[in-house]
Amino acid sequence: MKIRIMLVMLLASAVSAFAQDKVDDRLKNSYTVLKEILATPDQSIPQDLLDKAQCVIVYPSVLKAAFIVGGSYGRGVISCRTGSSHTGPWSAPAMFALEGGSIGFQIGGEATDFVLLVMNDSGANSVLSSKVKLGADISAAAGPVGRDASAETDVVMKAEILSYSRARGVFAGISLEGSTMRSDDGANKTLYGKDLTAKDIVQEGKVKIPAAAQPLVHLLNKVTPHHKK
Repeated sequence: MKIRIMLVMLLASAVSAFAQDKVDDRLKNSYTVLKEILATPDQSIPQDLLDKAQCVIVYPSVLKAAFIVGGSYGRGVISCRTGSSHTGPWSAPAMFALEGGSIGFQIGGEATDFVLLVMNDSGANSVLSSKVKLGADISAAAGPVGRDASAETDVVMKAEILSYSRARGVFAGISLEGSTMRSDDGANKTLYGKDLTAKDIVQEGKVKIPAAAQPLVHLLNKVTPHHKK
């Protein structure tokens, strides 16, 4: 009996360690994706849009699900500006999931990095409150590319979310309509050690920034420290 209990405890410990490693890898990969994208001025996100964004969502290496035509699956992170008016420093990240849609079909079926900007209060409240379908529950559009690209077009001004992708070294705005996003509560529990939703972490500020997430948050505070209306 004692041996069985010890084996169960060892197995549980191994599973917990594996889950923690996966979460840490997600944070590290999200940081790397965002850093590399922002380091290419001619093919990057316009600074004006970064400064206006209330939240940033990063999905590294989204994969096409081969058994669903055009379906995709990805796990990433979200961070938002803190404070009631969204003018404070960037929050601790919450784990976020991306599913469905026709992403894989559109970009050729290989692993693709995505960066999404949440541009206003209604967009932030929607993505943090419940599972949302892009293009149905929340408006989404392909974002303009290039530091000097115009951010004053009708599509950009009206969209709650602007989306970008990088595959095969090519960075571009891309539509994610039909995909769904939700809080990855299981991964949040692994990271923070208790049951927390994305809203608890990002909007309510109930947690400190874990060590594995500090590079990502530091990068956001460095590249866009102040929110602009």
